[in-house]
Amino acid sequence: MKPRTIAIIQARMSSSRLPGKVLLDIGGEPMLARVVERALCAKLVDQVIVATTTDPSDDPIAEFCAERGYNFTRGSLNDVLDRYYQAAREYEAEIIVRLTADCPVLDPDVVDQTIAVIARNEVTKQSPSMSAETAASRELAPRGDMNFDFVANRLPPPMGRTFPIGLDTEVCTFAALENAWTNATEKHQREHVMPYLYEGVNLQTFQHANLSTGVSQRNFRIALLNHDLDYGALRWTVDTPEDLEFIREIFGRFNNDDFSWHDILALLDREPELAKINADVHHKTLME
Repeated sequence: MKPRTIAIIQARMSSSRLPGKVLLDIGGEPMLARVVERALCAKLVDQVIVATTTDPSDDPIAEFCAERGYNFTRGSLNDVLDRYYQAAREYEAEIIVRLTADCPVLDPDVVDQTIAVIARNEVTKQSPSMSAETAASRELAPRGDMNFDFVANRLPPPMGRTFPIGLDTEVCTFAALENAWTNATEKHQREHVMPYLYEGVNLQTFQHANLSTGVSQRNFRIALLNHDLDYGALRWTVDTPEDLEFIREIFGRFNNDDFSWHDILALLDREPELAKINADVHHKTLME
């Protein structure tokens, strides 16, 4: 049976570099709507939830979601891990997809590709009769031979990324999320949701170059989805006025919202000057 997969989009108004950005207009729609509608196009996602906060500053997000009929929850402002855990529990998620409201060009196909790696768990789960030797051999096995707890298409340096900033997708099992929620104590682990799972992982790439796998320092089984070509330096997220200008230009070049990240690559190949709009923006680290 297909595991119940819930995409949870974290959203708040109190951005330090671009306050209120999640409801700013992009091509006639608030940015949050762009993110939700693209997430809804992912074929392996059963439900999309907006997870905002109980802070009064986020009332506009809750009101917008209610008006649009979007599913939403409200939780802690700073403990984002708790916000995710409570939303996952409420909606009975078995697989959780972490998305953020500042990525309006997220690609449903990339989301599906990431989910597909962890969804293989349902047909490769270890049987009670499996020998210790066989179980041990799966600790660093490639692809579907490993039951993953966490899969992403990006990880912080030095592990890196090959997909543009703005296509970020993180996926984990509910059991892994609950473990992190129970045991994570560091501020960055609570704020950025998933670091407790992947910290200290030693990734290895096997015969399938599009997947690096490993076991983290806390024994979570991790996979990093790679692209054949490295586009990790491209910045397609919205965190500054320059980012917003760039994204508005992107949406302005297409007549509708039905464009893929490959379409954006082709556009930038034709109009390379567009990428210069936000080329100097500093990408925050987990500790910033």
